[in-house]
Amino acid sequence: MTPPDAVRVWHPGRPVSVASLLRQQRRGGGDPTHRLDVDGWHWRASRTPEGTVSLAVSSQDPEGVIAARAWGAGSEWALDQLPALLGDLDDWTGFEPQHPVLVEARRRNPHLRIGRTGRVLEALVPAIIEQKVTGQEAFAGFRSLVRRHGTPAPGAGAERRLMVQPDAERLRSIPSWEWLALHIDPARSRAVVTAARHADALERIDGTSGEEAERRLRSLPGVGVWTSAEVRQRAFGDPDAVSFGDYHVAKDVGWALTGEPFDDARLAAFLAPWRGHRGRVPLLVATAGLRRPRHGPRMSPREHLRTRDQIA
Repeated sequence: MTPPDAVRVWHPGRPVSVASLLRQQRRGGGDPTHRLDVDGWHWRASRTPEGTVSLAVSSQDPEGVIAARAWGAGSEWALDQLPALLGDLDDWTGFEPQHPVLVEARRRNPHLRIGRTGRVLEALVPAIIEQKVTGQEAFAGFRSLVRRHGTPAPGAGAERRLMVQPDAERLRSIPSWEWLALHIDPARSRAVVTAARHADALERIDGTSGEEAERRLRSLPGVGVWTSAEVRQRAFGDPDAVSFGDYHVAKDVGWALTGEPFDDARLAAFLAPWRGHRGRVPLLVATAGLRRPRHGPRMSPREHLRTRDQIA
């Protein structure tokens, strides 16, 4: 294996499930930017402000230590950000589970955290691609985009066939017919290209308040409440971000906590007492594996592409 450019040994002082936290950032099992559980190491390829990086993070050992190795120009930046990526900035102070199901889910998962990458475009591109399509179609579109237009991860990441997402310049240059070949329709591809044109401004959103981040993200054409929440969850670790408009979230939370599926309006009303931490409720429900029975037919992938309005 190629020697790393930088290493770090971190003592978080708490139990950390590295695989679970990196899985928050992965887009489906075939995501070419991630490989988890490879001989006890978890791999991630990313584009930092300093350049691309391949990051390998060990599982926590019995002494509580996590080791990390990095390759590429972004190595030092990625290692500096490692605690944030693994949830060290996530503060549950002020969250009261209240509901018995949530109390039990929290008791069983006392060390649950939300990680953050600090990389806005990296979170926004796959979120746009996932708008209003099946998971199968979304993950396939993102996978194809990265494999065709991304770059090989530096160092040992390339040896594991990791790829880095295309940068803003490359996204802006992809022609319309190539987006169609990726099974990404014109409405979504336009939103991705628009985001790429504002990439520098997007990255400056990091560090703003949740409401201000929401306002700036949604000022972009094609970015609505669902897409904004997906970005805020992953890039900023925002505990108040809720994916309203998701096909499953409202229904699953309602079923788990009241026995009846919710729509978005009922979910918003139900979550109101947890303002500031509303996203923790769906997270706990999902972590506990609570979801309504899937009796109906599944949404089928589209057989042709057509222009559609982006999610509102």
